[in-house]
Amino acid sequence: MDVLWKAGSVTLSGMFELWAAIPVGFMLQLPPVLIAIFSAVGAIISAGAVIFVGGSLRAWLLKRVEKRGKRQGRMWQIWNKYGVVGLGLASPLLTGAPLGAAIGISLGAPTKKLMLWMSVGIIIWSVLLTAGVAFGLLQFMVPETK
Repeated sequence: MDVLWKAGSVTLSGMFELWAAIPVGFMLQLPPVLIAIFSAVGAIISAGAVIFVGGSLRAWLLKRVEKRGKRQGRMWQIWNKYGVVGLGLASPLLTGAPLGAAIGISLGAPTKKLMLWMSVGIIIWSVLLTAGVAFGLLQFMVPETK
């Protein structure tokens, strides 16, 4: 039962910020594997909520205002070709998953593609950050042998 509360705390922290969930997990003395899993789950839940609610809201707003210029059409093509992957991989680290998802939705990213790449980015950064903290803590906790 104790592990369940700790995992819930890490997941809830991950819903707000991936950077916060990992130290919370270590402070609660969860194993690094569980920290990576539950922090990623929390961040994916929050990104998914923003993507699917924001996608519906954006679609509704675009029906109300249907104006498109030629230049905006070209930007749309460039964004669809390169932007979703880069945003999905970088935003969990740089802006946080919910804000990155909101940026993607506002730029018109397809929701399924954005959700996929946000999830991949969240998992990658969750594993890398957790491993980095775990190895960093090992350097301070393991006595030096001579």
